[in-house]
Amino acid sequence: MTQQFAATESLVDALLERVGKRVVMALPLGVGKPCHIVNALVERAMADPSLDLEIFTALTLEAPRPGSELERRFMEPARKRLFGDYPELAYTRPRREGRLPQNIRIKEFFFLAGKWLGKPGAQASHISANYTHVLQYMIDTGANVLAQLVARRQEPGGVRYSLSSNTDLSIDLLQARRDGRASFVVAAQANSEMPFMGGDALVDRDELDLVLDSPETDFELFSAPRRPITNSDQAIGLHAARLVRDGGTLQVGIGSIGDAVSAALILRHEHNDAFRQLINTLSTGDAGRFSDCGPFEQGLYASSEMFVHGLLELVDHGVIRRSVDGALVHAGFFVESREFYRRLNAMDDEQRSRFHMTSVSFTNQLYIDEEAKRAARVKACFINNAMKATLLGAVISDGLENGAVVSGVGGQFNFVTQAFALQDARSVLTLAATRRSRGRLESNIVWNYPHETIPRHLRDIIITEYGIADLRGKTDAEVIAAMLSVADSRFQPGLLQQARAAGKLPRDFEIPAAFTNNLPERVDEVINKGRKDGLLSVFPFGTEFTAVEQALLPALGLLSEVSHSRRALAGLVMKGWAARNNEAMRPLLQRLQLEQPRGLREHVYRLLVAGALESTGAA
Repeated sequence: MTQQFAATESLVDALLERVGKRVVMALPLGVGKPCHIVNALVERAMADPSLDLEIFTALTLEAPRPGSELERRFMEPARKRLFGDYPELAYTRPRREGRLPQNIRIKEFFFLAGKWLGKPGAQASHISANYTHVLQYMIDTGANVLAQLVARRQEPGGVRYSLSSNTDLSIDLLQARRDGRASFVVAAQANSEMPFMGGDALVDRDELDLVLDSPETDFELFSAPRRPITNSDQAIGLHAARLVRDGGTLQVGIGSIGDAVSAALILRHEHNDAFRQLINTLSTGDAGRFSDCGPFEQGLYASSEMFVHGLLELVDHGVIRRSVDGALVHAGFFVESREFYRRLNAMDDEQRSRFHMTSVSFTNQLYIDEEAKRAARVKACFINNAMKATLLGAVISDGLENGAVVSGVGGQFNFVTQAFALQDARSVLTLAATRRSRGRLESNIVWNYPHETIPRHLRDIIITEYGIADLRGKTDAEVIAAMLSVADSRFQPGLLQQARAAGKLPRDFEIPAAFTNNLPERVDEVINKGRKDGLLSVFPFGTEFTAVEQALLPALGLLSEVSHSRRALAGLVMKGWAARNNEAMRPLLQRLQLEQPRGLREHVYRLLVAGALESTGAA
């Protein structure tokens, strides 16, 4: 029988009575964490060293922490509007500060990108895992509690519950308990904002042993505001949209590149001539390749571990309309913006049923119901983001050369191998050609790297803002030539020299002239014109940032990029001095409390911001 609780402490008492003082908790990644239950257990364990608490989870969510005084001035007035009143998880701060007692251990297989770099405790307790392997790891570790946030709905026959945002592993964990392969207590917390998803997400009330359900423990779901699409992102999205075949299957990830891909697919579908013109201008060396990119007559079907906002938009615009088992989209979890949650909640059951939440064992691999999946996942295009790639086609997506973990493998390896297992599928990995590190420009395409996420023998398609490198089945020399064609031209000579020295390219090999103008100015010219013509947008699906905040974002991004370069900062100060009387900057400086600076520090901040605004063309 399900036990209902209005008070968190009472539920925790009942939970500990059932499992004892060793708690091994399986906790969903992302937004599916029942914050009140988790926090009460953590606080108990911090007060009682005899209570042994181990949490197996991923993607611990927290609002961004300002890295500078200017970021603080930008973030604090907007924090509640952007991120709501999502409760901070009680283990986050002491873990970040190295204060977690020995009787509390947090193990994660995927980090919020970059948030745990330089934190030894978190780095040491990271578990490197394919998403689809995590289920067995949770069972093997002896998880005796599954705790999850759920949606609740009152129906004539009684209360019904939905796993909603996190069917990814929970569906299969519950099945393992039914089959006798696992034994655990299910502790659920109902949330009024959680969309009530049907199908596989529905769970029998009797499977929830303990349920916390009270207005006192209700809270706003974590909101992930959409990030601005940079010119580089936009170009990558346009290139990727060329590869998606009509009548096919799509998987795309979260973030600005995911939004750029979705927006480009809509542009291709609704304004095909304009899309083709942009591609022809952007792709100087390979405009004719992958030219089968007309409007979507048959439409797409999506099978993606993550249900992102872009998939909603693709359905709205008729790009995704191919149904499989009654669903246009199959997905395993979601973490999105407040607008995304509102839209799902506003749908009726029939509309929501088009978006079928299910397990990652379904979305990320073929082994179960393989014949049906092969029939459904025709002409699949799996699009995921990466950090770096080597000239030989290996890809780095989760960690650094010193072993530090940026995020995690997640489902990327799953989708790459699935692309090779399906007869007509492709794996597409995207990355910006360059990045700034401590004020220095670096190439994201390198000769080699001590760590890799996707090995070179699984190389397929890699995209940068400069084009598409088709690597599957190619010789090393052909792969290197293709990778050089999408590298930034400022780094091409050095990369070419390394390849020649390794004996992988003939001494007389030269990069074709069409690819020797791979410079940001060329990309900027094409993308800026597309935006001026109303074809492209920094926020194609809207944003919760105000107009003033949108103008400030690129400037603050520039300041962050050059923060370690005294020369670059001095240059911005000089630009700021020259632009000090620009009236258009007044509301932007007001937003950062810098219109009337007090003291030397604020005067310098004002000049830096003004210089960055001038450099980014925001005012």
